[in-house]
Formats: sequence, structure tokens, C-alpha cells
Amino acid sequence: MNLKLLAVTAAATLALAGPAQAHKAWLQPSQTVFSEKGSWMTVDAAVSNDLFYFNHVPLALERLQVTAPDGSSVQAQNGATGKLRSVFDLQLQQEGTYKIAMNNEGMFASYKLGGEAKRWRGKASEFKSGIPAGATEVSASESLGRVETFATVGKPTTTVFKTSGKGIELVPVTHPNDLFAGEAASFQLLIDGKPASGLKIEIVPGATRYRNQQDEINLTTGADGKFEVKWPQAGMYWLETTSEDNKTTLPDAKQRRLSYVAVFEVLPQ
Repeated sequence: MNLKLLAVTAAATLALAGPAQAHKAWLQPSQTVFSEKGSWMTVDAAVSNDLFYFNHVPLALERLQVTAPDGSSVQAQNGATGKLRSVFDLQLQQEGTYKIAMNNEGMFASYKLGGEAKRWRGKASEFKSGIPAGATEVSASESLGRVETFATVGKPTTTVFKTSGKGIELVPVTHPNDLFAGEAASFQLLIDGKPASGLKIEIVPGATRYRNQQDEINLTTGADGKFEVKWPQAGMYWLETTSEDNKTTLPDAKQRRLSYVAVFEVLPQ
């Protein structure tokens, strides 16, 4: 399997991963708050066992989407994919908040061929050709996953939080670039544009390589899809939530698997 295919496979896998999954997908910005237009930031993109260290596979840059404060798309610069991570630069030319995201929409299938269990991952358009003739006990799921982080130049704005009404999406009550140690922040999660009640959320601070415990924060959304977290200390934090239902939009899929990941920077007071 070549590096590009490995990265794409890893990105597809993240859409199926639950909070208990050892491998974590993430976008880690060099920093998230800037005072001047024209500032540069660098972002690492990887799937790893530890936060935020490169010890598994990169995320594929083909899936990268950067949205500027005015809603326009921004092209990343100096993108490169290595054995363990992808990396790219962004020059922030506008005041306000940017969204940096990797979105995965595809399918996952299991089947048997000659009595042996097999698995397949890929785009929905490739499903029929991807399952070999003679396969039995074919079971397919639709997958939709998002990995996001945010950066702000000057005053925070909210244009980039416009929702699509598809899959799990984050709506900030507290702006994600206005987070401070010791203070509480509130967010809302939606599924298909509606408040997602009862979603299990895991939040893990970075630098897990250098401690024996994950120190995870486990939360559950309320009836309005909202949750609140009080940040114990400054640093980078990784958030994940997942969900499953049968609201698939693909005729060959019987189940839908959703995931959402975000990386936040919490600053000292």
C-alpha cells in the first residue's frame, strides 16, 4: 500500500472510530490567536496513538478545506505528506475566524470471500466495483466524519460556523478561540441540523506521551445538544464524539456512522 493510499485509508477509518479507539485523528495548529493580518500559521495533520505526536500515519491533504472569515475558500501553502504526518502553512490575510477542516464522506463494508472475512473502505461511487464478484454476507455502512480546528486574527467572528445540516456539527456558544484555563466554555452539537441530545463526548489534553493517564474529560450533551467544559489548565485539547443511526443517504448502506473531532487551544489567564 503506498503512502497516499495509506493516508486516505486512515482518514476513512477515523470516521468509524469511537472514543475508545486508540488511534486519534487531529489537526494541530502552531497557534490559534493572532493580532495582525498577514500572520502565518503551520498545521500538522496526523492520526496517532499519542496527542500530539507523530507515531502512526498522516492525514491526506486532498481532504483539506480552509474557510476564511468572509466564507471564501483559502488554498493552503507548502503542503507536504511524509511517513508519519502531513503539514501545511496558511497566511491569514483577513481579520476574523478561520476554519481548518478535513471531511470524510464514504462507505465501509464487510463481506466474506471464499469463507474469509474481508473489509473495504472507499467512496460511495466505488462501492459496487470495490466488492468482488462472489462476495457473500455483504454489510455496508455510510460514514461521515469531520476533523476541525479554528484560528482567529483580531476580533473573533462566526461566519465559518454556518452549518450544512449534514452529520455532526459544532455550534459554539463560547467562541473556540476565546478559551482560558479555569474558565467554563459552552458548545452545542447538531446532527443533521438538529440538537443532538445524549452524545457522549471525550476531551483529552495533549502531551499524553508524558503521563500515565489520559486525564480525559467525559461529558454528555443535554436535550438541547449543549455541553459545558471547564478547562483545567492551558494547552491544546482534543475533542471527539461519535454516533450511529440508520438515516443513510446511500441505497447500498443500511447504517450510518458519524464522527466529529476538534482541536482547541486553551490559553492561560
